[in-house]
Order: sequence, then structure tokens, then C-alpha cells
Amino acid sequence: MNSSSMPNVRIHHLQHFHRILLEKPVSSRYILRSASRPHERSHVTNMTFNYEPCAGAGSRTGRTQLGVNVVQVTEVPTGAAQSWRRTFHGALGGMLGFVAMSAAAGVLVTVSVTPVVALSGLAATNTISVFENLPGYVNIETLSQKSDIFATRSDGTVELLASFYDQNRIEVGWDAISQFAKDAAVSGEDPRFYEHGGVDLQGTLRATATTVAGGKTQGGSSITQQYVKNVLVQKCELLTDQRAHDACYTAATKTTPDRKLKEMRLAIGVEKKYSKHDILQQYFNITGFGGTVYGIEAAANYYFNTTAANLTLIQAASLVAIVNNPVKFQLDKPASETNGAANGYAANKQRRDYILREMLRYQKISQADYDAAVVAPVEPVITEPSTGCQTAVANAFFCDYVTKILQTDPTFGADAATRMLNFRRGGYDVYTTLDLDVQNAAVTTMNQQVPKVYAGGDVGAVITSVQVGTGRVLAMTQNKDYSQDPAVQATGANYTGINYATDYAEGGSSGFQPGSTYKVFTLAEWLKEGHSLNERVDSRRKANWGTFQDSCLGPQNYNSQNWNPRNDANESGANYSALQATVGSINTGFIGMAKRLDLCGIRKTAEAFGVHRADGNALSQTAASIIGTNEIAPLTMAVAFAGIANKGVTCSPIAIDRIVGPSGVEIPVPPSTCTQSVDSTVAAGMAYAMRRVMTGGTGQQSNANTRPSVPMIGKTGTTDGAKDTWMSGASTKVATVVAVVSLTGTLSQRRQYFGRDQIATARHRMWPVVMSVVNAKYGGDAFEELAPKYIPPPVVVAPPAAPAPPEAPPAPPAAPAPPEAPPAPPDAVPAPPGE
Repeated sequence: MNSSSMPNVRIHHLQHFHRILLEKPVSSRYILRSASRPHERSHVTNMTFNYEPCAGAGSRTGRTQLGVNVVQVTEVPTGAAQSWRRTFHGALGGMLGFVAMSAAAGVLVTVSVTPVVALSGLAATNTISVFENLPGYVNIETLSQKSDIFATRSDGTVELLASFYDQNRIEVGWDAISQFAKDAAVSGEDPRFYEHGGVDLQGTLRATATTVAGGKTQGGSSITQQYVKNVLVQKCELLTDQRAHDACYTAATKTTPDRKLKEMRLAIGVEKKYSKHDILQQYFNITGFGGTVYGIEAAANYYFNTTAANLTLIQAASLVAIVNNPVKFQLDKPASETNGAANGYAANKQRRDYILREMLRYQKISQADYDAAVVAPVEPVITEPSTGCQTAVANAFFCDYVTKILQTDPTFGADAATRMLNFRRGGYDVYTTLDLDVQNAAVTTMNQQVPKVYAGGDVGAVITSVQVGTGRVLAMTQNKDYSQDPAVQATGANYTGINYATDYAEGGSSGFQPGSTYKVFTLAEWLKEGHSLNERVDSRRKANWGTFQDSCLGPQNYNSQNWNPRNDANESGANYSALQATVGSINTGFIGMAKRLDLCGIRKTAEAFGVHRADGNALSQTAASIIGTNEIAPLTMAVAFAGIANKGVTCSPIAIDRIVGPSGVEIPVPPSTCTQSVDSTVAAGMAYAMRRVMTGGTGQQSNANTRPSVPMIGKTGTTDGAKDTWMSGASTKVATVVAVVSLTGTLSQRRQYFGRDQIATARHRMWPVVMSVVNAKYGGDAFEELAPKYIPPPVVVAPPAAPAPPEAPPAPPAAPAPPEAPPAPPDAVPAPPGE
């Protein structure tokens, strides 16, 4: 049949039929009727088309089964049809291909009312084949949602630290969406939503004709089609390769017949699988409302500082207006000349008022409601969502540490791009280890004791606490304001994006020299090698320390290096015991101990406690390194001290207790790994000496001011010139490290004051505040008893026997040298001066 002999028909639109039979009588009249419900009727669309059947299609009786809902075909007067055809074809111009694809959709859909239009050179059998080979459905999947990071209060409730997102979206259920919003969307975007099966015939063809005839693109997509398009775009957003993303986005949004046909096919599949309520709910959750705002809940929050459930008629209509063209109608550009505050957001108001008229037309609102709403001004209440760690304020550096874990740990994805997508789009609820009781104490004392900016030099200070036996990071703060924005950082020295507590790879610095706190690893190696705490070493200062043994690098010779390290109090040294050297923090005493050890062994013992350089390089194992020249992150030292307090078992730090995904299912998190760093008897020997540091040595100022008092171990550290000062210690429950450092490496803390207090003693003013809260909340037990092998029995001098009567007067005795005093038991060892 050629085009000149095609019958002219009018299509009457009927609903809810599942299978259609096209009957071709001998006459030129064509009738479509339902195979299952031939007597049902519904609303008439009154659309006029030409239809050309495929010759030979179907059986010899002329009956062909087609996948369309029921329509009735009746003849139209030839003149009217020809007039319409001339107008239509003149407007179409070169767009027959698009019409053909629309026609294919109309003919071949399986369970929905869709267009049946003239096919120009396209056989029905080919159309059916093409259409049936297209994807038939798209799932309603989990959408991109923001991730939230929480900390725990003392009562067990949680506090939001920060949120992160690429798309600001909060998914909500059907009942959490205002009826005004539902009615506005259906009335304004798809008034036949509850009647069609995925594709609105009337809207599609009206838009096609207007687009072609007027040269202006029209929508015409049903709500289901809009949803499908958004789903396809969201799938593109999950691609980490930029080229693949761009190609996917183009395919999902381009204005071509094949893309439209695919969209129709998928929309029909969605309608088959999901209810109207499900579709409309997900439409509200997926739709963009301008910028990074997605979904009706986030839009209500952002534009009107309310919830989707509480949207008024006017607000709902304004939000639905944005959906039509977010760039044109969004309400957060008050300076816009076409849609800004000066003209009352005229573009949005015009679209809003159209939606209100449609709501009135379809009887969703009364005349009175309409009259009141249409004269109301558009009045957005822009409420910027909080995002990023800067919103965590005093807890920002801990927050930053958590984000680095989420972005770098393989638990959260095989590569960096995947981990970032999961973090910023996965809808994680991240419950952290931060204890706000301990954290608040750390923040308070930091603010009181160390200024953010100091005129005498750039001073940094950090406090971090780790739970013994679990590795859970309980506190982390520093004396700076957090910002990752270079422009903000340039405004003052109080801002930094560097976390002083952590490694460089975790957003931290390259580390700080811990000074004498590092000596505990030489003490551990000393005890491991069978030496006792009362064993004495030559601790005198000297310029020639000779050769040190190193099983890894070979002997290290200090004969000609003129290396003459001094002690902190500048004493010349003596023949000190290992316990005296520890209690008094005698540099030369530990160098003397190291002379009898293996430098490589000392390094390996430090590494067994999890110690490593903050910059990622290998630990130095020179003789100087034993007194703390390696640059180490304070968190690393806190972990090591927790390992000492845990009977030599060191647990790697963790900052995340659990993560709950958007579906309520928990997501695996990186666990703490615990290893036996040294034998428990060695740890007990270390703890014994470090308890003496706290009760009678360099740590007693911190210990004395800690209430309630529980058994505690500790070690102080001061670098050359007192540029950096540390206080590291632990109970059996929690380890805390305080470090006050010169960020430029030039400031001597003993010559500078914060108010009336010397900077060098700030550590001793902060550490007790934190540990007092720790002890009150977590308590503390006695440390393991010291093994006898680490304390040799004191030398017992027998009393002299009664002298026999002399046979002759004895010669006057020569002045004897005073006898060496027997070694005192550890509890009686006096501490030499020093740090």
C-alpha cells in the first residue's frame, strides 16, 4: 500500500489492556481492540494519524498481534485528514526518522498506551525486532546519598561531626512527601500519570510537533520517562573513568530518536515492575533541583529550611517548577536578572503559577487556594547545608583523619577513585571511636594553654589518646583552626589543613622528633637482652664513643666524629643504672646502654611497637636515633605507649567503630590488628621503670596533678634546644600523648612564655587534664609485677667478726678509698637531675 492509498484514521485512547489484536477487514477501515477486554472503554485523546500496515504482516487472515494498549481506529473525512497531513508534513521537514522511531514505540510496546503513527519506510517486523532487542527494564536502585560522620556522647547518643556528598540528597519515603508536592508534580509535569502505562501518547506527540514546527525543544516526557533518564544519568555518575563517564552521559541525554525509543521501552518496563507510588516516590528522590541539590527532601531543606513533609502549597509549586529547568528556575541566584530577588524570582514564579493553574484545573486545589497562592511572592529561605570537616570545628582534625581512612583503606574499594565514590555517594553513617568526654577535655585544655597564633614563633600543639587493648582513637585535637582551602589558610597562621597527630599519608606532617620518649625502645631492648634495671653503665659525657654494634648495617664507628651529646640538665654523667637513666632521662646513660646492645635490634623493637617515621621513610638506626631524632607522629607514639601498658601487645589504631549503609546493613570496617611486641615480662620491666618516671622522675609534675589517681606509666621528651617537648604516658586503660612543637624548628620553649607560664611546661598542664577525665571514666588497674630477673639481689655485706686481741699494735692504716655502695633496690634508686 503506498502513501496515497493509506486510510485516514483517528485514534481513541483506551487504558489498562495487556494485549492487542489489529484486525484488518476487507474494507479500508482499521480497528484495534483488546484481546482480553474488548468492551472496556476509557478517555479519548482525539489524536489524528496516518497508519500504514506492513504488507504480509501477521497471518493470512490479516490479523496481527501488536504490543500496544487498546485503541479504536475510525475513519476521518478525507479532506480533514489531508489538511492535517499537509500541515504536519510541512512542519516535519526532515524529521521523519524521529517520527518513525516514535511510531515504532507506539506499535511495539507490550503493556502500555503509546503512539501509533505513520511509519515512513520502516517495516513493522523490523520495528518489532529492534524494539524487542532494547533493554526492557531499569531497576530502582540505591541513589547517591550523603555520608555522615558521628562521634559518641557520654550518654551513648551520637553527635554529627560532618557530612560529605557529591549530590546533596536525603531519600525519603512516600509518607514523608507533602501531598501538595505530589499533586504539583503530577498536575504540572504529567497530568495523565495515573492513566498511562509509562509513555504519555498525547504529551509525546504534542511535544514532537511543537519542537519540529516551532524549532524549540519541548519536553513531553512522562514522569516515568523522566525517572528513567535520571536513572541512566546516575549510572554514568558511578563511572570513575572520565571518558567513559562523558560517553555515558551523552548517550543518556542526547536528543535522538534511538535514545527516546530506549527511554520509552525502559519506562514501560518500570511501569510493569513498580507501582505508581514507587515510581513517583523515587522520582522525587532522584530528581535534580539545581546545583548539587537532589531530591525533594534536600531541596526543601535548602530552599525553604523545611522538610518535604511540611512543604506548603506555594513552596511545593516553586520546587516542582525548578524540576522543569533547574538552571532557569532555581532560587539560589538572587543576583540573576531574569530570576533573582530584584524581580521576585520572576521565572520561577511564572512556572510556579502555571503549576498552580494546572492543580486547579485538575481539582487538586480549590479556587480560593489558587487565588491566595498565585498572588503570593516567591520567598526562598536559602539554608546552606553543612559539608566537610570544617563544620566539625574543634573535632575537625579527627574528622579529617577519618576521611583519609575512608579514602585510602582497601576495605572501602579496590582503587582510590572507587573509594572516593563510595565515600561521597554511598550514604554511609560512619560511627567513629571519638569519645566526646575525652575529646572535650583535650580541646578545653588546649584552648586554655596554647594560643593559635604566638608572636614569638609558630607553635604547634597536639593531644591524642588511644584506648589500651583496642587501638580506638579517643581524642585528637590541636591548637589550630581547620581548613583545606588555601584562600582561608592565607588569612592567618591560625588556619592549617595539616593534622599534627598523624602520618603524612593520613593528612599529617612529616612528623616531629619525640626526644627522650623514644628511649623506651632502648629500655625494651636492654631488658630483652637479659640486662637488669640495676645494671650500671658508663654514662659520662665524651667526644669519642667508639664503635656501636649494628647487625643490619655493620659496626658504626664514632671514634672521630666528635659526637658529644649532652644531657638536658647539662650534667656530666656518672656510672648510672638503667633505672636511674630512665627515671632521670639521662641521654648519656642510654647511649652507654646502646653501646652494649645492637642498634638494629633497637630499631626492630621500636618497629614491633608500631613505630615508624611519619614521612614513610625507614627509621634511622644511628646512635643519635636512640635519643629520639626520628620524626614520628604523636598518634604513633600513643599507640606504642598503649602497647607497653597492654603487657607488650600493640594494637594498630582505628578511628571507625562501624558503618551503616543506606539500606541499614553494616559495611565492614578496618579492624585493629594486635601483635605481641615484646614478652609480657619485658613490658612489665618497662612499666616498672616508667612508673618511677611518674612518681619520682621527669613525669611527676603530670602525675601529681592527675585526679583520680591510678597507676600510670610515662616518659618525657625534650629535643635539642627545647624546640619540641613531649609528655607520653598511659594507665592500663588509655594512653595519651601531648606534644608542643616549634613548627619552624627555631623556637626555644624555655625562653618563651604563654602569659606567665613557660611554654616548655605546657605539656604538664595539659596531660593531667585529659588523663583526669580518662581515669574518672575508664579507671585503671595495677601493672604487672616486675620479674625478679630484672632486679639482681642487692649485695649483702656480712658484719665483721669480733677482732682477736692483737699480738702487736697494728700499723696505722693507710687512708682507704671509700667502699662502693651496694646497689640499691629499684624502689630506693634516686633520680639524677635531667629530663
